[in-house]
Amino acid sequence: MSATGTDLLAETRRALRHRLATGQVQGRAPSAVAAVVRDGCPVWVEGWGSVDGRPPDGDVQYRIGSITKTFVALLVLRLRDEGRLALTDPLAEHLPGTSAGQATIGALLAHTAGLRADPPGPWWERTPGDLRPELADVLGAEPQPHPAGGRHHYSNPGYALLGALVERLRGEPWGEVLRREVLDPLGMTRTALVPAAPHATGWAVHPWADVLLPEPDVDTGRMAPAGQLWSTAADLARLAVLLLDGDERVLHPDTVAEMRTPSSPPEAATLDSGYGLGTQILRRDGRLLVGHTGSLPGFLATVWVSEEDGLGAVVLGNVTAGLPVSTMAADLVATVAEREPRIPAPWRPLPVVDPDLLDLAGPWYWGPAPYLLRPVADGFLDLTGLRAVGRGTRLRPAGDGSWIGLNGYFAGERLRVVRDAAGAVSHLDLGTFVFTRRPYDPAAAVPGGVDPDGWRVPGPGAAGAQ
Repeated sequence: MSATGTDLLAETRRALRHRLATGQVQGRAPSAVAAVVRDGCPVWVEGWGSVDGRPPDGDVQYRIGSITKTFVALLVLRLRDEGRLALTDPLAEHLPGTSAGQATIGALLAHTAGLRADPPGPWWERTPGDLRPELADVLGAEPQPHPAGGRHHYSNPGYALLGALVERLRGEPWGEVLRREVLDPLGMTRTALVPAAPHATGWAVHPWADVLLPEPDVDTGRMAPAGQLWSTAADLARLAVLLLDGDERVLHPDTVAEMRTPSSPPEAATLDSGYGLGTQILRRDGRLLVGHTGSLPGFLATVWVSEEDGLGAVVLGNVTAGLPVSTMAADLVATVAEREPRIPAPWRPLPVVDPDLLDLAGPWYWGPAPYLLRPVADGFLDLTGLRAVGRGTRLRPAGDGSWIGLNGYFAGERLRVVRDAAGAVSHLDLGTFVFTRRPYDPAAAVPGGVDPDGWRVPGPGAAGAQ
């Protein structure tokens, strides 16, 4: 039941349908629904199986489990961008009274605070949240089995704390904050903490027989920020667009890019995967995918996006185990990328460029290594190494005549334009790295100085001569 897809070739749509159908059959899911977005727009939505007697469409709600964490991360990063907190702040500075107060907010987002994976007591995903009415109940007596910062250890209670942090700083329930600050601006009217018809029922499928058992639908209470939300394929397609492009109404594109950047070390056995700030990161067949998987008893979900391809995919199913939603979503992205490679937008000149920035454009040298500095939109700069070992970065204007690196080795470092006594540009200083207009320019303040005899060809017997 294809709702859209007119922008895709017929054979591509059939390949997408085939992958969805084979996944639903092999995974023995009562139903599955999937969506693909390309360059900011949904281009395909289709369901397989049955919800209330008919194939699901993009408006049928499913529980999305830990994809909820990505929404919580959006709220926390909005607070950071407003200056209400820093990712290096200890939790106790903003949310006192927990046994995890020494954990930094950034470590909680990236699952590097060393906190336990799940709350104590009965399986929290199948039992009512009123069994854990206080924040202390989600951590227990031994909240930190690992040293902070030592490893990535996925923590559901860590996101319960982040939800409570949002509530304390905003002064209202985190779900209300989410609706006002994220869901309403993005038009995600079918994403909520509780389901509204039409929605799927969560099922377990017997491992050796084709029979079903309904899973309990519980309000997880304090643990809700770790996995409570319900959503639809159409709504999660909007989340995929946000993860690709950002949206000024919700989160600046550069902050979204920060979410997509690895923030914790991978395990040695899983070097093809990692975690950013509220996002999972996966490298599959050479393609970098960012998003999140989710599961609660009765439901499985995945959102993956490929920034390079401008593509995103969503897969939702109402089964506890067996449906390979992560693989299916990755396959949907690959199907479109390989059959219909991205066509780049036309090149266009910048609408306006500060003349001072234009003067900085062109080649610069860190020692003998060549770099290229280019002004881009909105006063940003791109610094690109012209050799394979170059440490490039994108830089945003800081508002005081300097720029801040956004990625790579120079992330967070400040670029300053240094001028001589006459006011002419002498060199650039990027976190103590000196960039000059000529390799080892003797007129600039190169650390360690420049040999006064300059560049030369060694004579016979000189060091390095052959």
